Amino acid sequence: MSEPPAGTRVLIVEDDAIIAMTAEDMLDELGCVTAATAATLTEALARAEDTDFDIALLDLNLKDESSLPVAALLRDKGKPFLFATGYDGLPADSGFVGSPLVAKPYRLSQLGEAIAGALA
Repeated sequence: MSEPPAGTRVLIVEDDAIIAMTAEDMLDELGCVTAATAATLTEALARAEDTDFDIALLDLNLKDESSLPVAALLRDKGKPFLFATGYDGLPADSGFVGSPLVAKPYRLSQLGEAIAGALA
């Protein structure tokens, strides 16, 4: 299994508290550090601007909103990110088809490999 470098700081953007806590536990097990969490688009955009992190894990759908504006901001800043979604890939018109993605529900090994790949 490919794993991210120890100490990798991750911004978690996830609207489901249980999934966010599970992701934090998995990241801890992988040797990563949770830099911040955000549950809404507004919070995610703010954390993307004011938090020091190495990569972001973006839930594609945040209640009635999308995390695509966060991905666009991160792309413009040159910051790596990956999407997490329970859907079959990203919408064709998202502008992010081909971006790193981990399918929910993901396992520890899948998350580790996705983060390591996105950072490579």
